[in-house]
Amino acid sequence: MKPHFIYCYDAYCGWCYGFSEVVKKIASAYKGILEFEVYSGGMVLPETPVPISATADYIKSAYPRVEELTGAKFGEDYLWHINHPDASDWFPHSEKPAIALCVFKEYHPDLQISFAADLQYALHFDGRDLTDDEAYRLLLDKYNIPAEDFYEKLHEEAYKEQAYYEFALCKQLNVSGFPSVFIQVAETKFYQIAQGYTDYESLKERMDKVLAA
Repeated sequence: MKPHFIYCYDAYCGWCYGFSEVVKKIASAYKGILEFEVYSGGMVLPETPVPISATADYIKSAYPRVEELTGAKFGEDYLWHINHPDASDWFPHSEKPAIALCVFKEYHPDLQISFAADLQYALHFDGRDLTDDEAYRLLLDKYNIPAEDFYEKLHEEAYKEQAYYEFALCKQLNVSGFPSVFIQVAETKFYQIAQGYTDYESLKERMDKVLAA
């Protein structure tokens, strides 16, 4: 089998947002050498909806560190909800963006890294609510995906089951934080090469060691 690059992420993970440029660069550098898979991790799955105010203080203290270390910038429209949580109508939930990624894979399986990064930009920079169907419309135009077809699938049980299967896969891989990256070299042989934000050079060095071995 061709080695697989497996990226476990979550659309709501700020550190994954900061990691987007690194992982896109890796996808470009190893195109044709590796198969690229993105799995959603289900980081935010409350049984009953919880408002953004529950995590706003943590995000407010953490996002400057993400910016400092990664160079990513959080947008004003996103930060408005973090700075005015009591006025926000956001109830974050990882389910819908995970389902959207599963639907997307049917159209463009080779562009999973790109779409995951775009989902994160839509949230963390543009301030789009990923629990709202309309948050995805601009991305459908970008990737030439027929909207009616996409939205029909977004609400089909089969794609929801696929999303929850991905959450379970991340657990099987013992992912305890995001982003996490693995190289799969055989059916049951996985090497974890990143847990948490990792810069491009470090990640590339680890990948090359695994691929050489």
